[in-house]
Amino acid sequence: MAARSTVWDVMFETRERGPRSGAEVRGSKRQLGLAPRGGRGEDQRVRPFPNEDIYFFVKRIDNTRVVREADPEARKACWQLIGSVAAAVVLLIMVLMPSAYGLLFGYQVQSLRQERQRLVTEQSSLEVEESKLMSPARMEELAREQQFIDPAPQKVVYLESQNGGSLALNKKK
Repeated sequence: MAARSTVWDVMFETRERGPRSGAEVRGSKRQLGLAPRGGRGEDQRVRPFPNEDIYFFVKRIDNTRVVREADPEARKACWQLIGSVAAAVVLLIMVLMPSAYGLLFGYQVQSLRQERQRLVTEQSSLEVEESKLMSPARMEELAREQQFIDPAPQKVVYLESQNGGSLALNKKK
């Protein structure tokens, strides 16, 4: 695996034997498509790049048969961390729960107040409607429409109580 400058130097000039012959250089340039376009075909050297002489090799390492040894201290530390996080979460929930319930109950109280106001308004409108329906003027109008007449005074029978003014009482004798 060589660097670009090394390949360039090998193709056009070698350091050990000097420049190649012109025909040899022109032939290799034509093969690579690097032939000069007009003018003199002077060879130029490219200076070497830094760290040109460093090669990297890939070595395949198979660790499939390697088994990690269990560490009881790491397991203990892991469970301690899980326990402390769980305790912190429970504590946080206990701290935030009353304010959350207060907020929810505040919404519920507000909705109950709105419903109470709606019911009071509905009750007052029903009372107004009842008073309109039960007015004596309307009763007389309904009586005339249905041809109700007042009975003659001699036809009215008043009932008197036999018990001396007391009504049904559930007394044991």
